[in-house]
Amino acid sequence: MTETVVEQAKPAAEGDRSTRAAVATMYRLTTGHRASVAVATMLTLVGSALGLAQPLVAKYVVDASGRGQVLWPLMLLLAALFVTEAATGAVGRFVLERMGEGVVRGLRHGLVGRLLRLEMKEYDRHRSGDLISRVTADTTLLREVVSQALVDLVTGALVAAGAIVLMVWIDPLLLLLVALTVAAASVIVASLLKGIRVASEHMQNSVGAIAAELERALGALPMVRVHRAEDREAARIGKRVEAAYDAGVRTAKLASVMSPAVELAVQGSFLIVLVIGGLRVNGQANSLGDLVAFLLYASYLVLPLSSVFRAVGLIQRGMGAYQRIEQALSLPAEPAAQKASVLVRTREPGRHIASGEEPVLALRDLNFGYTPGRPVLRGLSFTVAHRQQVALVGRSGAGKSTVFALVARFYEPDSGTLLFDGLPTSELSRAACRERIAVVDQNTHVVHGTLRDNITYAAPDATDAEVRRVVELAQLDRVVRRLPGGLSGVLGERGGTLSAGERQRVALARALLARPALLLLDEPTSHLDTINETALTTVMKDVTQECSVLVIAHRLSTVQHADSIVVLDNGRTAAFGRHEDLLTSSAAYRELAAGQMLRPASTRASAVASARIHPRPQL
Repeated sequence: MTETVVEQAKPAAEGDRSTRAAVATMYRLTTGHRASVAVATMLTLVGSALGLAQPLVAKYVVDASGRGQVLWPLMLLLAALFVTEAATGAVGRFVLERMGEGVVRGLRHGLVGRLLRLEMKEYDRHRSGDLISRVTADTTLLREVVSQALVDLVTGALVAAGAIVLMVWIDPLLLLLVALTVAAASVIVASLLKGIRVASEHMQNSVGAIAAELERALGALPMVRVHRAEDREAARIGKRVEAAYDAGVRTAKLASVMSPAVELAVQGSFLIVLVIGGLRVNGQANSLGDLVAFLLYASYLVLPLSSVFRAVGLIQRGMGAYQRIEQALSLPAEPAAQKASVLVRTREPGRHIASGEEPVLALRDLNFGYTPGRPVLRGLSFTVAHRQQVALVGRSGAGKSTVFALVARFYEPDSGTLLFDGLPTSELSRAACRERIAVVDQNTHVVHGTLRDNITYAAPDATDAEVRRVVELAQLDRVVRRLPGGLSGVLGERGGTLSAGERQRVALARALLARPALLLLDEPTSHLDTINETALTTVMKDVTQECSVLVIAHRLSTVQHADSIVVLDNGRTAAFGRHEDLLTSSAAYRELAAGQMLRPASTRASAVASARIHPRPQL
């Protein structure tokens, strides 16, 4: 679906803002719906043809009335034409509206699929609220364009052409006068179209900025409330609202000039026809029936032309929304993951253990920076063996979270090699790499839904026994008993009904249910009390019987039982070893450990002396 929409959404040449290019772009959006467009156009034309026949019948009614002839057959014919035209137009309009919804559905599917697969660096460059508005507000505006403007443009032009032919037959002089009035209005409308498109683009961008700012404030609402920043945030969002208002006023100003121009064409044409046509009837140049027919055809000329003008204006407005949609569709994205042949949850413990001695994870001379010229990792190397717990420690900014981001394939290293089970990531898809891992980070993600939904997110078909197993492992028994409905209890937005520690345990249960070969834990004890921290330490020992664990740690209670510890310093491996060995061999580790005062009895005295000298940063 995404590829189809992206293919459909190829814009006109950059900088080409002509009406012709805009119409061609909007027409390409109807790919896959051309049959509906053809049916709707045909129905509209049939209805218009029935409408064009009505003035001729009215002409004969007027002339027959003057001669004293029977009128009821003509009146019945006129009524039949009117009812049939209305019914045909209603069916055609329904087909158009359904087609418009179909186009928007395709665009939204494509946008959602694209936004969920964007390269992670793109989320650093674009605000999520603005991206969301492209799926909602911008596509809604496009629906009106493709469901109305395109067909109105085609049928309006064809109906106007038919009316012109019949008006030439009735009175060419009156037609010339009407044409001059319409031409004057056309010049005014054409001069306004570019400004309408630019103003519309600004308005859509401003609406996207409102969504982004509001999402920012609501996402940090507790912080906003605690710091009494409601007024400041309202003022910040208010600036975006004012920008959207200004852009909307500019659009309305241009549209308000265009509307009188269209009305001028309508009213001016009728006045000319009434005055000049009335004089010609008095002069016996035309009959009264001719004047009535010409007046009706003037309406059939002017009204379709006015719909053409409005359609062109709407298309230019729609191009403002389309540009934003096309920009989102053109952002670089990860390739779509292929469907795994085996469900993640059906992995047996140790499924990924190789027959040889290759580690589950190996980093070899990795270099990486989020921006060019500013490296975060510098030649980083270490390994994680199967069924082993490895801890990453280091000062803030040393590169610990970046290591997790690279292992999860959110970013690609600038140089060096990342290997899973001895296979370089260049030979593995991102899906194959992510199938091997599970992540519990500090930003514990709990979505709106039931507790079971959150636990089984990675394995939606998990059995009750499997769910109970991870609930016990993650110490969630009390949460299950406390929630109304237990596992079926609904959690609030972002897990608002849970404490920070409970949300972290939910994330841990979700990760364990996937039975990964490698579990990534980002400071798992940061939100836990002493009792639960001790329990989690036991859980982590049990987990290593099934998979390897790579943990970012800031507490010695987390790392002292690790099989090995990697000390990061400025993106490099400063030391590697066990807790007791590093206390004696690594000055960097001793400095990090000094603030924790957690030592074996034989080293406690030296720890106290070290704590007096060194600062007290956390691990």
